[in-house]
Amino acid sequence: MLNEKEQFIKETFPAFIQDAADRPTAKWGKMDFQQMLEHVADFFQVSTQKQRYPFVSPPEQLPKLREFLMSDKQFRENTKAPVSIIGEEPQPYRYETIEEAKQELTAEVEYFFQLYTNEPELTAVHPVFGELNYEEWVRLHYKHVTHHLRQFGLL
Repeated sequence: MLNEKEQFIKETFPAFIQDAADRPTAKWGKMDFQQMLEHVADFFQVSTQKQRYPFVSPPEQLPKLREFLMSDKQFRENTKAPVSIIGEEPQPYRYETIEEAKQELTAEVEYFFQLYTNEPELTAVHPVFGELNYEEWVRLHYKHVTHHLRQFGLL
């Protein structure tokens, strides 16, 4: 049985993305809608170890970061990933169409749930929050996807 956050990520989030107007305008940040879709797909790939980045947070900050992760606090507007991970500017498109980007993101969300169903003890390193298990990744994905839905006025 899916909990509320799992259900949102697995069902509600992809529906919001599929139902979105072709290119909603961001309320903040530098990314356009397609760049955001590709960015979120990359984020899911970190949780499934398709992409790996070094842990960059100072160890003394980890307890506060973990406290935030496990809380219901949301990311603030304009919260940025470390420049050493994603750079100053949005990445160029990987896909020619927004529909292809939507399909990739949906596939990565499905793969995340499939992988952790098959390997429930799996962990993966997030460059800021450190080594995370399934529950922690669900919490982080929920914070991340709702942040970007708010960014584009979809939530």
